[in-house]
Amino acid sequence: MIANGLLIIFPLLLAVAAFFDLFTMTIPNKLNLLLVVAFVAMAFLLQLPLQQVGMSFALGFGVMVIGFGLFALGVMGGGDVKFLAAISLWLGLSMNMLDFILLTSIYGGALTLVILALRKVPYFPQFMHGQAWLLKLHDKKSGVPYGIAIAIAGIQVYPNTLWFSQIPTL
Repeated sequence: MIANGLLIIFPLLLAVAAFFDLFTMTIPNKLNLLLVVAFVAMAFLLQLPLQQVGMSFALGFGVMVIGFGLFALGVMGGGDVKFLAAISLWLGLSMNMLDFILLTSIYGGALTLVILALRKVPYFPQFMHGQAWLLKLHDKKSGVPYGIAIAIAGIQVYPNTLWFSQIPTL
């Protein structure tokens, strides 16, 4: 029964991270840490084989290494890299991970196009002037809150993961 309750933690944390990224252009480290802790708790409760847990952590580490290479090149934000690594623990080495990468790319591309179009608008309606987060999104020097695309893709592939097949009928 506890594991059933934990099923909501992953999508909930992803949604919170997306909101943080939209409004602050950051993903708090605490959210990523909570994703890791929740993964360990779920793995323990469902008695996942240690080898499978180890492979998930190896994947997370690999994602972190590649991601920080992209961060060093200025392609990705550091928060996005840590977010991707934490999510990869939950997805493991599976087709879900490939689906996640593809969906993240599609949603990220669409999000980027919307933000680029927004940045072409020379001014905002009066009621939007007090919204600092909108002004930051409009600023051509700001990045794109890619955590939104990452979170949506993660939530979309989540029902297809082993977590749902391992839990007794809800």
